Amino acid sequence: MGPDALIAIIVFAAVYVLIAFEWLNKAIAALLGVMALLILGVIDEHAAAGFIDYETIMLLIGMMGIVAVLKKTGFFAMITVRIATLTGGQPLRILILFCAVTAIISAFLDNVTTVLIMVPIIIELTRGMGLDPKIYVVALAMASNLGGTATLVGDPPNIIIGSKVGLTFNQFAGYLFIPVVLSTIGVIAYFWASNRDSFKSINGDLTKLFSVQLLIEKIEFDFLTVKIDRNFLLKSLICLGVALLLFVTQTVTGLSPGVVALTVAMILFVITRMEIEHVLLEIEWSTLLFFAGLFILVGAMEQQGVIEWLARNIFLQAGSNPYVMTLMVLWVSGIVSGFIDNIPFTITMIPIVQMMLTAHAVPHHILWWALSLGACLGGNLTMIGASANIISAGLLKKYGHEISFGEYLRHSAPGAILSLSICSLVLMGYLWIFI
Repeated sequence: MGPDALIAIIVFAAVYVLIAFEWLNKAIAALLGVMALLILGVIDEHAAAGFIDYETIMLLIGMMGIVAVLKKTGFFAMITVRIATLTGGQPLRILILFCAVTAIISAFLDNVTTVLIMVPIIIELTRGMGLDPKIYVVALAMASNLGGTATLVGDPPNIIIGSKVGLTFNQFAGYLFIPVVLSTIGVIAYFWASNRDSFKSINGDLTKLFSVQLLIEKIEFDFLTVKIDRNFLLKSLICLGVALLLFVTQTVTGLSPGVVALTVAMILFVITRMEIEHVLLEIEWSTLLFFAGLFILVGAMEQQGVIEWLARNIFLQAGSNPYVMTLMVLWVSGIVSGFIDNIPFTITMIPIVQMMLTAHAVPHHILWWALSLGACLGGNLTMIGASANIISAGLLKKYGHEISFGEYLRHSAPGAILSLSICSLVLMGYLWIFI
């Protein structure tokens, strides 16, 4: 590695520090790093543009657009209120139903959007019953991250891996469904077992049952005052269904997820006749610029040989044993993603895993599943490990229930370690079957 490689490392590390300590907006930090590389002559603007994965950007814009329209229909508010009604005010039922529905929604839609919709409802419901909402909110945030791991479009690391490596929606769902479902069940069971007093049934307490009924009626009134346009809602759900169908049939149609998502979003904008300016305000442009900047920063390091050096001197030292390689990728990804943003980590790891696979073949893309599970589930380790966690903690504070980093860690870390352990066993089982 030459002087340009050293500059690329220093710039990348500086950007990481700025992001980790929240000294600058993530997008600004990443783009400042890119500008530094351009000014210092490490890369030129044509090379920089070539490093951006436009397939990922298209997929993100498309899904963000679809979700933006669905939010305006009142669909999510309607679902959450129905869940609240089904729980009957029973604490354990609240935990199970809210976590299960959150995981399912997060498998197809943005995690942050999901928790923004679900968390206020569960806080209103639990604190109105005299329960501590913190346990429920942490469990719900973890369920969101777990569910998002199950599909290609559920979490940014999966979108990046799928786009860069060429893995399909069906491949993600086929291999990750089992570890995600088992991990979700394990995490819910952990929360129940470690906080049993918080989940005692209220059956037999007529006063509390009556209070819960009044509370649910209040929530229905607060969250469903907006009129639901059924025609608008139907169009939105049909478009979402078409997008998911085209994701599943990718091997038949040959259409990439990015093309599908963006096309369906554009069609949805046309048939609903929404004011495009309002929809564009819902798109997380800062996130998209952050992605673009990171692709360029990592592309520069790859061009300068930094990624190859890391692969040969760290990860390739694990040897050729596929079991060791898989566990190394899973647990390194899981632990690191608990403390730093899993998006830049995933982008950095992809060329490293590609080199590991070039040196030692591992069947059925197991290393990619290990990277996906580690990067996504590792975010559950701490409060800062995933955007959904940070948003959930912020909503708790907004409702007067502030949770510290240490308290969050006490609830989340055992569940995160349990889920990574479950995934380890499943991946070992896959290897045992395929080798």
